[in-house]
Amino acid sequence: MKQLLDTPFTRRFAVSHPVVLAPMDRISDGRLAAEVSRAGGFGIIGAGYGDPDWIDAAFDAAGDQRVGLGVITWSLLKKPALVDRILDHNPAALFVSFGDAEPIVKAARERGIPTIWQVQRLDQAEQALKAGTDVLVAQGQEGGGHGMDRGLSALLPAVRDAAGKETIVLAAGGLADGRGLAAALMLGADGVMMGTRFWASVEANGSEKAKIALTKAHGDDTARSSVFDVARGLDWPSQFTGRVVQNAFSRPWLEDPAGLSGAAHKIQKTYEAADPDDYSVRALIAGESLDLVKTVQPAARIVENTVREAAALLARAPDFVIG
Repeated sequence: MKQLLDTPFTRRFAVSHPVVLAPMDRISDGRLAAEVSRAGGFGIIGAGYGDPDWIDAAFDAAGDQRVGLGVITWSLLKKPALVDRILDHNPAALFVSFGDAEPIVKAARERGIPTIWQVQRLDQAEQALKAGTDVLVAQGQEGGGHGMDRGLSALLPAVRDAAGKETIVLAAGGLADGRGLAAALMLGADGVMMGTRFWASVEANGSEKAKIALTKAHGDDTARSSVFDVARGLDWPSQFTGRVVQNAFSRPWLEDPAGLSGAAHKIQKTYEAADPDDYSVRALIAGESLDLVKTVQPAARIVENTVREAAALLARAPDFVIG
């Protein structure tokens, strides 16, 4: 597919389309990241909490495609030796989120590796800019998985203003098609990062049952909480909650958040005993864009459809201007 949109992001990273794969923990493996990059977007492997052998295998699976790698900042900071191991793979970019990533950014910059820092608030954006990150991702609360409580439509232009013209800005949270890409560009982004839409792709590293469940769920079914962090025994910083499709297991705890810590052992035991594909108990991580995800598609088609739709919408922009 020929290039239809030109932005500072496409020029800086030498890609055809301003569409980025969100580094979903293990879902965005080497195969999926490579397929997004092959289609002209920018694929990022989701290394999550940092398993070195899994990371090595993911880069092997990506082959000769240029892909980045994303990490959970607070977790990686507990494994300083892993930073060098990741950088030895020479990723096309290192993506960081959820914590003070300044030492990680410094290490990447010393290797000449671009960094992408995801932020949920304006003060985080200012910290990332001072650290010298190459790209900011403004993440709205609409997104699946961990995040905070600011909506994208107000956060994105504020991050754009803070970044000035020198720093690339991407938008994330509730974006799943060309309408989201076109709107994000108008709000000041240089591209979009999408997770939920790519989770429901042929190449995503997940079960078919999970992908079908995504296509049947709705944005209204999701909510932010710490229930599934407690259930999985993950010690996430309290300011970050996870947007997940709620189920019979989690809903009672949404009404009793104070009781979570006291019942942690019971919650974890029930969760671990459930079949991995039993989504009446297990976490199906997804964002509010589920209403736009109706089918499981090849990743390349998702990239192409998103760009074509956005380009068509932007071409109509003069229709709204008088004179």
